[in-house]
Amino acid sequence: MGKKTIIVVWLIALALAPFRLAEPQQPKKVPLIGFVAASGDSNSPGPLVEAFRQGLRDLGYIEGKNIVVEYRFTEGRPDRVPGIVAELAQPKVDVLVIEPFPALRAAKQATKTIPIVMLTLVDPVATGIVDSLARPGGNITGFTRLTRELSGKRLELLKEMVPKISRVGVLWETESPGAAIAFKEYEFAAPAQKIELQSLEVRGPTPDLEGAFQAAVKGRVNALITVRSILLLHYPKQIADLAIKNRLASMHEGIEYIEAGGLTSYSAKDTESFRRAAIYVDKILKGTKPAELPVEQPTKFEFIINLKTAKQIGLTIPPNMLARADRVIK
Repeated sequence: MGKKTIIVVWLIALALAPFRLAEPQQPKKVPLIGFVAASGDSNSPGPLVEAFRQGLRDLGYIEGKNIVVEYRFTEGRPDRVPGIVAELAQPKVDVLVIEPFPALRAAKQATKTIPIVMLTLVDPVATGIVDSLARPGGNITGFTRLTRELSGKRLELLKEMVPKISRVGVLWETESPGAAIAFKEYEFAAPAQKIELQSLEVRGPTPDLEGAFQAAVKGRVNALITVRSILLLHYPKQIADLAIKNRLASMHEGIEYIEAGGLTSYSAKDTESFRRAAIYVDKILKGTKPAELPVEQPTKFEFIINLKTAKQIGLTIPPNMLARADRVIK
């Protein structure tokens, strides 16, 4: 090739360069996350969803801009779970974040490929969700919140707060496998506190809460524990109001009930787990396999007292308990 020809080829290439640079670039794919929540709704998602959103913001994700999150709320209806999971467990979804155990179990059956970050109340090893906490295997990892393991501690705190209690009603949903496990945990722990339990069973889709509290009064129950489940998470205000009306000290398994007027709760600091779930989502989006991320257990626990409710039921909280509380609502 002569010198003149080389120069001509070079000039043509130079002339065409701007056109090549101007070729449309492929738009960067925006990650799509599916989120299944046990509490809250689209108008009022609640503190746990907000904690997850804050976790995303802390990592530089802006919803609607560089990440899209499709939220689904069970709204107290376990029957909605299969449809919600089927809707979200599609190939276009990059990661599923799942709170309620029935949805987690359904998702495990629905997909072996979509990464799942769980936020479960139950033991994920004992229930067959993962192989082990350190090496979960498969497509599921996330957080276990030790809710069941804290049953004895809740009874202990309740007895310390109201020393005269001898009979405690346990409000639980019979259709929930996790709630059935919970009731057995409370049964196991009760003798150590010299407490008798009365089972206050309700069923969906519309639980007879009035009837359950009438049974509690008839059975001379002097305190209440509410087991966290999809169904009962939809009625925190009604449960709190009925407990106040019947002057029952109430212990709960999460922050939602206390914000609705429940007396006290003791649980893992759930907002921290939900915030950290965003970190797991980020790692998975950047290429880490769920099987490589160990299942985390909580390191922070939260004891909350609603002093306003205590006054409404005529209960004086011992000063040492108020001093130990992580949060006091006045």
